Amino acid sequence: MPELPRVPLGRWIDSFVDLLRDNLPWLFTGIRTFFATLLDAVEWLVHWPHPLVFIVLAAVLVFWLRSWQFSLFTVLSFGLIWSMDHWDVTMDTLALILVATIVSVAIALPVGIAAARNRTVSQLVRPVLDFMQTLPVFVYLIPAVFFFGIGKVPGLIATLVFAIPPGVRLTELGIRQVDKEVVEAADAFGSTRNQTLVRVQVPLAMASIMQGVNQVIMLALSMVVVAGMIGAGGLGGEVFRGITTLNLPLGFETGLAVVILAIFLDRVTSSFRDRAAAAEA
Repeated sequence: MPELPRVPLGRWIDSFVDLLRDNLPWLFTGIRTFFATLLDAVEWLVHWPHPLVFIVLAAVLVFWLRSWQFSLFTVLSFGLIWSMDHWDVTMDTLALILVATIVSVAIALPVGIAAARNRTVSQLVRPVLDFMQTLPVFVYLIPAVFFFGIGKVPGLIATLVFAIPPGVRLTELGIRQVDKEVVEAADAFGSTRNQTLVRVQVPLAMASIMQGVNQVIMLALSMVVVAGMIGAGGLGGEVFRGITTLNLPLGFETGLAVVILAIFLDRVTSSFRDRAAAAEA
């Protein structure tokens, strides 16, 4: 049987990447500097308080948001991380997640709002989000390494790109689900389109938006661990080191620290979502 001619797609992509790297080095240097500076600032912020002070503040926060039982769990679990001598890498991971979440939400919110208000934008964005969510997580590391090298910044960029889709989707969904009669009532009282968005649609869609933030954080945490393979450090780097050296104690302890951090962040963001839903009701 005749064979189809091979399409050299890989070579085309390689040539395109080389073209970008050769002609836009200033852009990638600027992006790297910006994210490195932002990450350094957040790392300093989370490392600044003594672990005991951080644990107390975290416990007070979850006591206010949820219950004394989860506050007790927070004290015991973070105390366990501290006692296992993994506090610094846990704070590095927390800083990476916070920066990735802030940037992802800053991008996802306006894109989601634009998609909710314009069907053409929604139709253009949807296949891009589908592609981003179905692409294997390890593939995100390839362009990050090619453009930004090895280290925390490429891990951060791969993480935030991987985490953006649920923020966009749930923001769009929340805006679209706002009762049309409420929007029409706001228009009838002379509210402009932007005033209706800020004062009516966004507040009523806040539960869905907060669910999107929750999903962004969870995806960021999962990707941070994978990004440890390219030198992103933190708990991901320790987990990867434990795997490559067959160090079971290190792998188990850092894996447990990842689980504790995931539970804490999930419960905190879920509490904000529940409060937003209660306010809507």
